[in-house]
Amino acid sequence: MNNAQVTIVGNLTADPELKFFESGSAKLSFSVAADRSWKKGDEWETQTSFFNVIAWRDIAENAADIIAKGMRVVVVGRLEQRSWETTEGEKRYAIEVVADEIAASVKGIESAVRRQRSEGGAAKSASAPRKSASSDRVVPEEEAW
Repeated sequence: MNNAQVTIVGNLTADPELKFFESGSAKLSFSVAADRSWKKGDEWETQTSFFNVIAWRDIAENAADIIAKGMRVVVVGRLEQRSWETTEGEKRYAIEVVADEIAASVKGIESAVRRQRSEGGAAKSASAPRKSASSDRVVPEEEAW
């Protein structure tokens, strides 16, 4: 069975939990609250869905260093269903997003970078010059994009 890719955009409901296994593998678990809004008559209605997300190995360790409760994140992954049996013998099921990519979202964040108009009228960034990824050479703004 080939699971389709899903993308979840929302806010972390709590700080993620990072665990390491005896094998050295890392597992990161967290929950994302994603809102959906629509207009019903003159009023806006919102529905919030909660998604449990897990990430493994390098993605887990890297994401644990950069995401925290309340942050807006973008998670790309696949849906997986797991099952277990309770102590009373009842079968339980959960559907989780297994993350292939996790990123912080910049939507709604006020940036420290401000756009200024150059003499020719074109927009330019007021941020510091960027360094080239392949060297320590400072790249002029025109080459950075």
